[in-house]
Amino acid sequence: MEAYRQFATVYDRLMADMPYPQWLQFAQSCWERYGTPRTVVDLGCGTGSIAIPLARQGYQVYAIDLSSDMLTIGQSKWDDALRSSGQPKGTITWLQQDMTEWGLGEQVDSVISFCDCVNYLTEEEDVASAISATYQALKPGGVFLFDVHSPRTIERYASEQPFVLDEPDVAYIWTCELDEERVEIEHQLTIFAREEGRGGSFARIEETHVQRAYDAAWLKELLLGAGFSKVELFADFQLEPAADESERLFFAAIKG
Repeated sequence: MEAYRQFATVYDRLMADMPYPQWLQFAQSCWERYGTPRTVVDLGCGTGSIAIPLARQGYQVYAIDLSSDMLTIGQSKWDDALRSSGQPKGTITWLQQDMTEWGLGEQVDSVISFCDCVNYLTEEEDVASAISATYQALKPGGVFLFDVHSPRTIERYASEQPFVLDEPDVAYIWTCELDEERVEIEHQLTIFAREEGRGGSFARIEETHVQRAYDAAWLKELLLGAGFSKVELFADFQLEPAADESERLFFAAIKG
């Protein structure tokens, strides 16, 4: 998770095309199905691209991330939103915590963790710890929603790399190396980002990100073993069953 320390300054620019509205719509569809929350934790919130819209809709949001740089940018975006639109319907509390051992001292109605955050936990015991911490933090009847890259997607990244972006203000070269046995991929990124007020000069940022894919059945058993009474598996932003060709798997786990 600390891989995002340097990345934070260009994160939003590079993630501009990510399907944030689809994640928000998926969450809303699930809450209509399982019960509408008042308090929501966004676990692995990044710069708040999901937390901020939720707060504007009226939710009391706890935005948690390991990277203080991400949280600083998120807080700045939230402050800008407050200045431009006045008093929001909801609130955001920004917290720097490790998702494997997070907690608030109180229980919440729902926890979300989107944008494949769980894939960044590359050891099975860390996934188990994150799930256990989340179970403890949920109220009875609360729902944990998260998504992961499927093993198929991780393998596809390896087969299709390298990836190149060349824009006037930012460029990158992105290569990948796959550990087939662990279904673990190491992303190596060299990013060139234009520096504001520096006469058109570019900053060079070197980043390494490691993700691991897990078997869906194993994740489901882990959730049930942690105490969740019901676990449903969907795919690709739809409330439809996952299939072999699914790229992104979505879990909805309900605390009984």
